Amino acid sequence: MKRALISGITGQDGSYLAELLLAKDYEVHGVVRRASTFNTDRIDHLYVDPHQTGARMILHYGDLSDGTGLRRVLEEVEPDEVYNLGAQSHVAVSFHQPEYTADIDGLGTLRMLEAVRDYRRRTGHDLRYYQAGTSEMFGASPPPQSETTPFHPRSPYAAAKAMAHHLVVNYREAYGLHASNGILFNHESERRGETFLTRKVTRAATRIRLGLQTRLYLGNLDAKRDWGHAADYVDAMWRMLQQDQPDDYVIATGQMHTVRGFVSKVFERLGLDWKDYVEHDPRYERPTDVEALQGDATKARNALGWQPRIGLDELIDRMLNHDMELARQEKTLRDAGHAITPRGTAND
Repeated sequence: MKRALISGITGQDGSYLAELLLAKDYEVHGVVRRASTFNTDRIDHLYVDPHQTGARMILHYGDLSDGTGLRRVLEEVEPDEVYNLGAQSHVAVSFHQPEYTADIDGLGTLRMLEAVRDYRRRTGHDLRYYQAGTSEMFGASPPPQSETTPFHPRSPYAAAKAMAHHLVVNYREAYGLHASNGILFNHESERRGETFLTRKVTRAATRIRLGLQTRLYLGNLDAKRDWGHAADYVDAMWRMLQQDQPDDYVIATGQMHTVRGFVSKVFERLGLDWKDYVEHDPRYERPTDVEALQGDATKARNALGWQPRIGLDELIDRMLNHDMELARQEKTLRDAGHAITPRGTAND
C-alpha cells in the first residue's frame, strides 16, 4: 500500500486528491493547521476514526511556517509521495497580506523541500514530490501559455508561487529529487471557497433566484480565464508522480471565457438576466490584474495521457445544483425565523 502526505488536505484540491488516492488504495496522511474551530468540512465524508479497523486517512497538525514540524510529520508518516497543496491561495488577499503570502507560498515550499531532502538523505527513501503551481505566474504574458511561456507575475501570490516553482526546479537539478511542478489553470467545483469568484457567483445567483439576495458586486468582468473542474486536475497531479522522470506540466482545458460570459451562463440557467442584478464595485479591482489566461496542455496530454472530462457547462451545472440546495435550506430557515448570512463577501 502506497502512502501519501498532502499539505492543504482540507482545501478544495486536497479533498478531491484524498478521494482519488483512497480510491487507489493509498494510505493518505494530511497536514492540517491547528485552529479553535474545525475546518474539515470538505473531507469529513472521508474520515474514519483511527481507532476503527480500516482507517486509511490520518491527519497531523502542521504548518508550512514551521519547518521543524514538517520534518516531524515526514519522519512519522514515511510517505512515498508528497503533495504540497498548502498555500494562501486567494489572489486578492495576497495584496492585503503580501508578507504572509510570501512566507507560506514561497518560503513554505522551501521548508517542505528541505524537509523532504533531509528525510531522503537520512533514510535513502526516494520519495516523490508534487508542487502546486498556478497559471497566475504567467500574469502579463499573452495567451496561450505553455511550459515555455515566461512568467510575469502580477500579484504577491503569483510572485510567491513563481519562487516556489523555481525552487522545485533547482532542488530537482541540484539534489536529484523526483519533484514536479503542476502549473494548474483555474479549476473550480462545488467545494470552492465562497470568496472565490466562480463560487461567489453561483452562490449569489441561487440566493437571488430564491429572493434571499438582490445584488451581486464584482470587479473586472472583462478578465478572461481557462476554467476546469478540480476533480480532473488532481488526477493530473497523481499522474505526474507516476512518471519515471519528474517534469513540469501545464494543466488546462484550452478554452478561454470572460468573467462576463461565466456570469451570463450562470444567471441564464436560472432564468435570470444577469444585468438586472450584477453591479461593478471598484473595491474588487486588483492593483495589477491578469487580463487573459489560456493554457496549452499539449505536453500533459501526450506525456501523461491526461485530458479534462468536465467542461464549463457541466461545471456550472454541478456548482448551481449544490448551491441551489444550500439556498433552499437557507430559505427554509429564514422562513422559520432564523437569519443566516452567507460567508462569501470578497471577489477573487
